Amino acid sequence: MEYKRSVIITGGTINMGYHAALTIARQCPDYLVVLSSRTDPKHAAAAINKSLNQNNTVFIPLDLSKPNSVRTYAKEWKSRGHPKIQSLLLNAALQFPGALEVTDEGVEKTFAITHVGHALLFHLLYPNLAPKARVIITSSGVHDPALKTGMPKPIYTSAEALAYPPAEIANGDGRRHYVNAKLANVLWTYALQKRLDEQGHDTVVNAMDPGLMPGSGLAREYSPVLRWLWNNLFPKILPVLRLAFGTDNVHTPTQSGIALARLAIGDDVANVRGQYFEGMKEIKSSVESYQVEKQDNLWEWTVNYVASDQEELIQFRRFK
Repeated sequence: MEYKRSVIITGGTINMGYHAALTIARQCPDYLVVLSSRTDPKHAAAAINKSLNQNNTVFIPLDLSKPNSVRTYAKEWKSRGHPKIQSLLLNAALQFPGALEVTDEGVEKTFAITHVGHALLFHLLYPNLAPKARVIITSSGVHDPALKTGMPKPIYTSAEALAYPPAEIANGDGRRHYVNAKLANVLWTYALQKRLDEQGHDTVVNAMDPGLMPGSGLAREYSPVLRWLWNNLFPKILPVLRLAFGTDNVHTPTQSGIALARLAIGDDVANVRGQYFEGMKEIKSSVESYQVEKQDNLWEWTVNYVASDQEELIQFRRFK
């Protein structure tokens, strides 16, 4: 079958990403739906195809912590002649609550996976985006210190400090790296949309907070006891968690996956650009996320870091 468009979902093999992919594949059988993560141990793409009696979902491996993997992915994408990308869902994330972990390049691993790898992927794939394409970035309400999340507050002094944390952060609460990376997601959403608009491009960029999702894979690096609570107890007591946190923003991965799919393909949000969503609701993000100097700092550091040479830097700045 010749597919009309493509949709790529990083971290699409489990939890919210999986349910977003399932929803998109069901609603758009003429789209190629691509799940991309390091591995697909549960054969998620095959499971989606079987459940829908279709064949439009595939798995293509991608390790966002390794720039060479991202570059290989983009190169192979271009060579295979896949249809233009209608929606690029930058959804994958990991959380390392313990001691500082870094990539082979020495970058703090949460920031590397959640932001840097996604930014490189976007720039490399940009020439393959369809007209009026959508880029959806999965952030989190934990980036906002005004919310009751139980997580540490973000500390953003510079993108350089997120990539190479100073001792006071590197030796502190490991969860702060995740909070900082999720703030970076929102800052980059606004910085990217601003520059696309300035150059007259029609790509739309939005960020989404899926809410607290007990049972998701985010706790895989936690202690055995916390993992058990997260995977076995908390999913059964969502109403209690909503009361405890004082918010309705507690969902199952299925519910959040549907919200993510809506931003990717929903007609009602086709022209919404540069905004932040809490599930289905468009809301304001944190006060800090609107600070233009921090958006600009993140943008400049990111393009300079991910570009391999001066020629590529020019391409990334001009979206060519």
